[in-house]
Amino acid sequence: MVVRCGALARFGMLLDVGRFVQNTGRMTFWMALFVLAVFLAALSRPVFSFSEHISGAAPGTTLAGQSPSQSSPQGSAAPAAQQAPPSQATPPPTSPTTPGAATQTPPTPPRAGLNIVVLDPAHGGTDLGARGTGGIHESDIVLEFAAQVRTALESQGFQVLQTRQANANPSFDDRSAMANAQRGAIFVTLHIASTGTPGTARVYVMNDMAPAADATGLIPWDRAQAPFVSLSRKLGDQVQSLLAQRFKGSPASAQTASVRQLRTTAAPAIAVEVSSVTVEDRAQLDHMAPGVADAIARGAAVFRPSYVVPTNPGERP
Repeated sequence: MVVRCGALARFGMLLDVGRFVQNTGRMTFWMALFVLAVFLAALSRPVFSFSEHISGAAPGTTLAGQSPSQSSPQGSAAPAAQQAPPSQATPPPTSPTTPGAATQTPPTPPRAGLNIVVLDPAHGGTDLGARGTGGIHESDIVLEFAAQVRTALESQGFQVLQTRQANANPSFDDRSAMANAQRGAIFVTLHIASTGTPGTARVYVMNDMAPAADATGLIPWDRAQAPFVSLSRKLGDQVQSLLAQRFKGSPASAQTASVRQLRTTAAPAIAVEVSSVTVEDRAQLDHMAPGVADAIARGAAVFRPSYVVPTNPGERP
């Protein structure tokens, strides 16, 4: 009786284990089926955008500091033709040697030698220069003379630079510096005298100056005219001879004087002085302007073949 009860007990235990195993298998099957369903459902959803989740913006919205191609999947997938317009092909430049092409005229090279005249209407600004009894101011008259001299020089093919265009008063050194900065230039300064026979005109050049180069071989600023004195005299004589033909009583050749404005000019340089501010009627001076302008322009043109530049500092041309 005891043996039969023990056998029954062991059979009941085996029956319980079998049921447990059966239940566990069913649970595993359903769990696997659930995981598979979740996986399939995830595949069917649209692709998740992390940047859209962070910003809360709609797809295609550009984030601060990003370009549309960085923030929008559509921007990065757009065809290249939509991102940038196609570049238009530039036709190759037409060569002058190509049949049918227009022939280009080569630029005319600048003429060697003398090309520039630096024209200096003296005084200006608060410096009125010589003053006449009739209210005539030298600074005003020479500016008007300069306009006619400029026109005459340009008609002879010269380029004209003026040290002043209006009622200004550049320093002596500024006036000289304009001429010294040029190559192939002469310097002409215009004055109206307070003395001399009215209706006459004179040309002045610097006295002889001994060349005085310093230890470096350069000429001091206040002796810049030294290498050009002989050329200045040639230019002055050309202009003075033409003035003498036009204005009776004028000297036949240029005169020498220690003119401050000429001393610091490193170019052939002359001072032209017209007499005088003491005239009763300013019209007498105005009538002289065309003749003075013509003499300066023609004299410079005749001097042009004589123009040379010293090759060494302190050397006389």
